[in-house]
Amino acid sequence: MVSIGFYGLACMIFLLVMGVPVTFALGAVAAVGLTLVAGLDSMLQQTIMVAMQTGTDFILLCIPLFVFMGKMVFHTGIARDLFTCIERWLGRLQGGLLISSVVTCACFGAITGSSSASVATMAGILRPELKRYKYDDKLSTGAITSAGTLAILIPPSAGFIFYGVLTDTSVGRLFLAGIIPGLISTALYCIYCWLSCKINPSLGPIGQSYSWKERIVSLKGTWGLLVLFGIVIGGIYGGFCTPTEASGIGVVGVLIISAVQKKLTWANTKKAMIETAYVAAMIYGIILTGYLMARFLAITGASQALVDWVAALNLSPYTFLLTVGIIYLILGTMLDMFGLLILTIPFLFPLVRHFGIDPVWFGVFAVIMSEVGLLSPPVGVNVFVMHDAAPDVPMKTIFQGVLPFMCRSHFIILEKI
Repeated sequence: MVSIGFYGLACMIFLLVMGVPVTFALGAVAAVGLTLVAGLDSMLQQTIMVAMQTGTDFILLCIPLFVFMGKMVFHTGIARDLFTCIERWLGRLQGGLLISSVVTCACFGAITGSSSASVATMAGILRPELKRYKYDDKLSTGAITSAGTLAILIPPSAGFIFYGVLTDTSVGRLFLAGIIPGLISTALYCIYCWLSCKINPSLGPIGQSYSWKERIVSLKGTWGLLVLFGIVIGGIYGGFCTPTEASGIGVVGVLIISAVQKKLTWANTKKAMIETAYVAAMIYGIILTGYLMARFLAITGASQALVDWVAALNLSPYTFLLTVGIIYLILGTMLDMFGLLILTIPFLFPLVRHFGIDPVWFGVFAVIMSEVGLLSPPVGVNVFVMHDAAPDVPMKTIFQGVLPFMCRSHFIILEKI
């Protein structure tokens, strides 16, 4: 029975290597595996039960709601106002336009919580400006692509929400734990961009200078986002509402702010709703098939056998974390963040408890490693999103551009260990 589980795991990895989308790879192996070991009726029953459980999970509702917030911020033009304000204050630095782009990505990520949405949105707004001022393609695309990953680290984060659901860990505590690493990451990105442009000015020129009056006036376009962020994050940390309730409040807030600024139309609302539906369908598909795969491995005993085998090795916590980091680097070349978490957490979390590692700390560790996976070849989901937004830049150039920023992620991990 255990061998059937490991054969299924090998088949799933083979399908992923062959380029089969993660939802179909997980679903196909889980369906066939459960049918073989438990029968067709049991497989259908478990599929229905998991679909009902995930589809009605209260905490998971906040993922599409946070994504919808981000989509509305983009389609109503509020995101462009945010970039304009930040560029007024930071644009005068060497490479200031690029630094402003990184900070804007971090701020936008704090609203949407979705990495791919952040890259797609910011690339559409920022890439034309960077190209107009003749910024180096490798540096500019690498910076925006990498800065998009800050969305799953700076709260509200879809990665933390997903990890919290899988491990029954407080999402509020995970959000709080992600703030400092997120700010450090943003600062390191900005420093790298500034130093690169300072050493080689041809990579990025000094931006336009603005008067203090222009800078202060530009703040007018950001009041809505500041209020929105304060209500959502303040409500969660203050204990006034759950993350799901906060996401609902945030959706109402962004609609009111858009209406007050006279930017709310049926056309942009419709676009945001359709794009959110696509993202939500993808996420729920991965969650559903991932849970089925986990049940298949549990029934066959493969998951417990793997846990027992690792526990018998008598590894130190540091060696265990190093091993996990290597596993995430390898799997990150084939899976996106949700696929990576759903596949690994059911195996790893019992070991996390066995080694006495704080679940919240490990959640930050897992999300940072997922960031690296979003940039790693050959999949590099964020790289593909950037390439769609900047088809004139070769994929190879974008991958070269993200390498220094991937090193930043490893620095944060080593610092935490």
